[in-house]
Amino acid sequence: MKNYQWHAPLKELFHRAIEKYQRGERGAASYFNADELAYLASIGQTAQELYDFAEDHARGGDPEWETVLLITSARRDYFLAEQQGQTSSHRIDMAALPSKDAEIEGIGWLPRLIAKAESKLRGEMPDDLMYDCGGDRGFFKHHDVHPADFLRAAWGAKGDAAKLVRFVRGK
Repeated sequence: MKNYQWHAPLKELFHRAIEKYQRGERGAASYFNADELAYLASIGQTAQELYDFAEDHARGGDPEWETVLLITSARRDYFLAEQQGQTSSHRIDMAALPSKDAEIEGIGWLPRLIAKAESKLRGEMPDDLMYDCGGDRGFFKHHDVHPADFLRAAWGAKGDAAKLVRFVRGK
């Protein structure tokens, strides 16, 4: 993989996945060949994550390509810098996630979003969970926070939820 243009294959795969979804093809397992899966793995991305982005985009226009790129870039940076390109074999347990109505300092959805962001950074998202899903996008829009910026803030917070509360509040 060329580092200067690492994102070019991602863009092509994203748009091809949207087209497949619009044609009625379903399921991440059938969307990418072995070389494409190897490329995705080299940037810390999974087929399911890219499929989820393409599915949501095809169904409503979000996330846009630029958001997919920025989220993937944050994950890639973490994958290369913190994980030295080594994929985690762990997947978080959906039952262990904070509930959708959990709050921190009166900010709903934030406990769940923190857990999802940390899992996304480490590459530990189970297939049935998506970072920047519709619920997340509602939170991000309401609080005027970009999902990639939140990922980077979660990386910098290193587990300190108070730092993320301040980040969301703009302080």
